[in-house]
Amino acid sequence: MTNARRQYTGDVPDDVTARVRERCVELPEVHEEAAWVGTRWKVRKRTFAHVLGVVLEDADPLVVLTFRAEGEELEMLRHAGHPYLVLGWGRDALGLVIDADTDWDEVRELVTDSYCVLAPKKLVGLVDRPTHTDPPPG
Repeated sequence: MTNARRQYTGDVPDDVTARVRERCVELPEVHEEAAWVGTRWKVRKRTFAHVLGVVLEDADPLVVLTFRAEGEELEMLRHAGHPYLVLGWGRDALGLVIDADTDWDEVRELVTDSYCVLAPKKLVGLVDRPTHTDPPPG
């Protein structure tokens, strides 16, 4: 996704935004706001999750969840392929295509881990982090 010409839109189905919202608001001190396109969730002033539409040249529009990762998980997801995307901005930013095959438990893990990458340690200590037992499909 890093070399393709992209257009960003706010075309995100309401049910997708609602499902991501459910996972984000479980976390401490999270607030939601309209982004330049789509909807984003922040801890303090840092965006840890964002849903938006992405239109690639000569391709069908996608709904994408952007999130942050670190360490081995970041490297693994960078090379996992579909449904994961390298966004081409931010050293730790990745995307997940949201579609009919989306594993919403995986979304919860990704959002929680992304929150923990950006949140103050005090808040991270309040989070019950999911355990990673299986690598993502791909």
